[in-house]
Formats: sequence, C-alpha cells, structure tokens
Amino acid sequence: MSIGWFESIGKPQLVVAPMVDASELAWRLLCRRHGAQLCYTPMFHSNVFTKDPKYRKDSLVTCQEDRPLIVQFCGNNPEVMASAAKMVQNHCDAIDINLGCPQSIAKRGRYGSFLQDDWKLLQDIVTAMSRAVSVPISCKVRIFEDIEKSVRYALMLQEAGCKMLTVHGRTREQKGPLTGIASWKHIKAVREAVSIPMFANGNIQCLEDVYRCLKYTKVDGVMSAEGVLTNPALFEGINPVTWEMALEYLDLVEQYPCPTSYIRGHLFKIFHKIFTFQDNSDIRELLATGQNLEHFREVSLKIKEKYLQYHEGKAHFENSDNITRNGFDLILPPWICQPYVRISPEEHTKKMDTLCKNQFVNGSKRIFEDPDGNAISRKRMKKLRKIMRRPVKEDEQHNGRSGEICTNGTCRNPLGGKCEYQLCKKCCKNKCYEEDLDCKGHRILVHTRREMAKKHAKEVT
Repeated sequence: MSIGWFESIGKPQLVVAPMVDASELAWRLLCRRHGAQLCYTPMFHSNVFTKDPKYRKDSLVTCQEDRPLIVQFCGNNPEVMASAAKMVQNHCDAIDINLGCPQSIAKRGRYGSFLQDDWKLLQDIVTAMSRAVSVPISCKVRIFEDIEKSVRYALMLQEAGCKMLTVHGRTREQKGPLTGIASWKHIKAVREAVSIPMFANGNIQCLEDVYRCLKYTKVDGVMSAEGVLTNPALFEGINPVTWEMALEYLDLVEQYPCPTSYIRGHLFKIFHKIFTFQDNSDIRELLATGQNLEHFREVSLKIKEKYLQYHEGKAHFENSDNITRNGFDLILPPWICQPYVRISPEEHTKKMDTLCKNQFVNGSKRIFEDPDGNAISRKRMKKLRKIMRRPVKEDEQHNGRSGEICTNGTCRNPLGGKCEYQLCKKCCKNKCYEEDLDCKGHRILVHTRREMAKKHAKEVT
C-alpha cells in the first residue's frame, strides 16, 4: 500500500515541515505557490483534538488546493491517537506521528522525541493507528547518536506498520542554540535499511541543499522547516524580495484567517535580516505591537518604501559593519529572503561563558533594578520588559487596572482598579481576613461568609 499510495500523490520531493503556530493553511498555500509539493499541518494534540470540538474545528482548516496534505498528531495513548486519526482520515492523504519534538513541553507531556526510548509503546501506537484508518500512518523521528540504534529504531517503526518515515538528522539534545549540523550520514544509513518511502530533514537552506541531500542520502524527498520560514520560495530556487512575500502571505491570510501571533511570527522570520539594523527599530516595534492586517501591511510597505530604491539600483546601499551578525557576513542584501544562520554550539557556549563571567562582580550576581532603582529579581525584570513592550491601548482601563502600584508600601504588585482599599488582590485578601471586611471589587467576601457561618451555627443549635 505504501508505494502505491506514495506514487498516487506524485512522489513529492519538496516538503514543508509540520511547525507549531507556523504551518497554518495560509502559509501552506504560499509555499505551494512557490514550489512545495507536499505540506504538513501543525502538530495537533490528540487528546485535546478528540475532546474539544472547537480545537478540532480551529485546527483542521484546509481547502481544495491544500493537497496532498499530511496531518500530524502527538500523544502517548494508542486508543486516543487512533480515535484522532479516524476524525481526520477523510481530510488528508496520510497521518503522521510526531516523534521528533525535543522541547521541554514535549517532555512534560511525554510525547515527541521523549517517546523514542519506549519502543513497545510506539509499536502499540503505530499499530493501533494503522488498523483504525484507511490512510497510511507515517512517523517523524530524530536520530540517536549511535547509527546502528537509529537504524534499528526505524526498522521497528516500519515493522509496526509505519508506511513512511521522516528522519531529522539531529539528536533530541540538538535544539535551540545547540542545534548544530544535522547528520546526513545517519539519514543515509536509515535509508539503506528501510523499504518504505522516506524524507530527510536538516541542513536545508537553499534548493541546492535539497539536491545535495537527495544525491547523498538517496531519500525520496527533503523536508524543510526553518529554511522555508525565512524564504517561502526556497523550493522554487529563488530568493525573492521580502515585502513581496509578506504582502502575498497577508493576502492569503485575508482569505484564510489565522491568529495574529502566527502572522507576526512569519513576518519576523521573513524580515529577520532587516531587523538587525538599529535604524529599523521603529518598524520592528510596529510589527511587535501590530494587532490587525492593516498594521502588518503597513510594516511591509514601510520596508518597501525604505529599501525599494536600493533594490532598483537608484541608490547605493552601504555595506556597513551592521551587516555582519554572529560572525557571518551577509551575502545577499537584507531586503532579500535568505537563510537564518545560527552560530555554532561551540560559539554559543563560549559566548555564554563570557556572559556568565560578566554577570559576576566580586563574587556576586548581576543586580537587576526596576525604573525606580529598586533591586528586583531577573524574573521580575523580564516581566517588566514584557509589559513595556505591550502596546498602549485607547481603552487603557479595559481590564480594571490603571498601571498604579499597590498602596501597601512593601508590595510592588499592580493595583486592583476596582479595589475599595487601593490594594492588589493578595494584600486585599490579607486585609479582609485580618479586619473582617469585604471587597466587592476583588469579589472577596470574608465578612459576608463569616456572618453566614454564624447564622447557620445559631440555626443548628
């Protein structure tokens, strides 16, 4: 069934990866317009998907042009995973199991790459899902450090009923600033061992990388995540102008709406090189605080207005020192879609060591202060910075807060706007408890409940 199925969807080679909050319908359609032959949905939580109709409706948004399509689930319960698979089998061409997510949230939820040590459970999940639906079940995995164990892992999944495999050539520990280079050597070894269709994932920054990977590993197709986020036309083999891609994407969002956070994230990725320049901080701030499509269009048009003259050759763009970031020279102009190049894990480690040394003066930790000069924790400083980045809304009182601080001299919490005693909720609760009071603003009814208790006690006696 696997080979016939794979041929029926055109034996795709150019694949857009499943990305949480990033591979929604509008983005998938943009990538399809520019060379992608197969797309995955974002990862869906199988347990929530089966229990929450709203989550299910909001998650599985697709259309006629959105094919071939693979829906991805995460989870650790074979029955629940099989139930979720049944709900989507008529809307996709295959169903994928996420066995590659390395994030801490996956560790807490016990899914993704944190299932790769429980082979018995994985066999049960793959088998249960394969028996439950008529479409193929695929798996997206990460490698082990040991090549032979990676091969045995892949063969185990194939024997359990997996009909297609995607191998990300990095271990579970290779993430964030420690991502490093993916091992195509591992991917090649797995490809030589399994007999089902297989995709490779990792080290794809341009179309030439795709062809190099196909040639070396002999896989059936290549998947990209970070590469297509910074250049949606990666599979088309071009590096388009950033504002053209952004505006085209926004047109698709207008037709197929998605959460504002998704849009903002995509535009930050597309414009990532432009925002390395300090003189673009005002545009960056507009993007960070934008609340609707018009704000995001304004960001794109402002960037176009600023850089079009350089793109058309009407003005000379100076190669200033600002163009070099993290030790890498910018080859393409910043207004062109291009890869995001991470620093190496070794450089990151060295950088963090230097930072740690700078944070310790005379044996003490770095001191953080609030705007009034009071010493605060690092956690509180991060929270204050986040608050400062929030847009100032006309309806400033919409949440009942004025921005003032609790009148209790030892407390720095925000003042409850409707509190009768001008306190935060915690201080107000303590006051009501100690002084036998009520606060309607905070809905604290200590006095009322005590009176009810006394009345009830009298009635009983």
